[in-house]
Amino acid sequence: MSFALGPLRLDSNLFLSPLAGYTNLPFRLTIRELGGVGLCTTDLVNARALIEQNRKSKKLIETCAADTPLSVQLYGNQPEVMRDAALLLESLGYAAVDVNMGCPVRKVCATGGGAALMSDLRPTAAMVRAMVEAVRIPVTCKMRLGWDDENLTAPDLARALEDVGVAALIVHGRTRAQGFNGRVQLDGIRRVVAAVQQTPVVGNGDVTSPPTAKRMLDETGCAAVAIGRGAFYNPWLFCQTKHYLATGQLLPDPGFDERLALMTRHLDRMVEVFGDDRGCQMFRKVGPQYVKHCGPAIEFNRRVKQLRTRAEFDEILAAFGAWRRQFLDDAGELLPPFRPRSTGGSLIDDSDEPALRVNSGPNELW
Repeated sequence: MSFALGPLRLDSNLFLSPLAGYTNLPFRLTIRELGGVGLCTTDLVNARALIEQNRKSKKLIETCAADTPLSVQLYGNQPEVMRDAALLLESLGYAAVDVNMGCPVRKVCATGGGAALMSDLRPTAAMVRAMVEAVRIPVTCKMRLGWDDENLTAPDLARALEDVGVAALIVHGRTRAQGFNGRVQLDGIRRVVAAVQQTPVVGNGDVTSPPTAKRMLDETGCAAVAIGRGAFYNPWLFCQTKHYLATGQLLPDPGFDERLALMTRHLDRMVEVFGDDRGCQMFRKVGPQYVKHCGPAIEFNRRVKQLRTRAEFDEILAAFGAWRRQFLDDAGELLPPFRPRSTGGSLIDDSDEPALRVNSGPNELW
């Protein structure tokens, strides 16, 4: 299903949501390779640091020709700074700008950014207006339902932001007080959808499988879905979801060899972008997710969490494959009790997890 974001035409209504520390260029390219994603968004970037050409901020927005269309998520609370950062991004050729109004992290909120922007609607809307009027590319805003259950300001803020001309509203169905705990409140997203006249609302939160994406669309009336942690746990989620929404059928889970091949390409991209030492260090949290549903993997995970070089990874991978082959039947399937639970083209629900972390399955031995 295609999607219009202002003048921008996207191939699908599925967005990659920002994940601080994870949605970098290698991860985005890996997601795009599999298909199904309409728009990717960078990690949140400090607007002032970006204007000042801070080296780390420039690295966060690093991109390439294959990484399009791409939106950059900015955080800050000063209208002139946010406007100038948006102008800079437009001049550099980015497809869209997203304003972070949902980050619950204390150090972001303490500066008046992130979810703190939901507490005072008038200056927030004025800041966004300055951005919308300054650039021709779409400006979107990603918010939560409010600061806490007593301050559910999302519907009122949505109306104010629609009045200033935002291209879309991305709504994470939790309050700032919830953080990433508890269940997403679909009724809260539905109230935001009802509050606006024409602005498309993108639902976000607890989308970990194609059926949960469909539920988000059906129960909230939102026009699109943004997926964050679910895509980290399962990079195939976008292509699986696009197929499911179009056909009602679940694609089969990727096989062992397919998972390892994609994992290797992901690592290669991380080494290319960040260098061997830093790329391997960052990959320590990524690798275990690829083998999460491949049966026993304790030893693989232990060694990957200590990964130092790209060459070392080849040794780990060869040992893992050799060990695993001992437990395959004639058809190439894992023998009991090592057979992983089938996910039926979806992902085991990780929505209760408070943050991204490596999980071990019940039968992970190697």
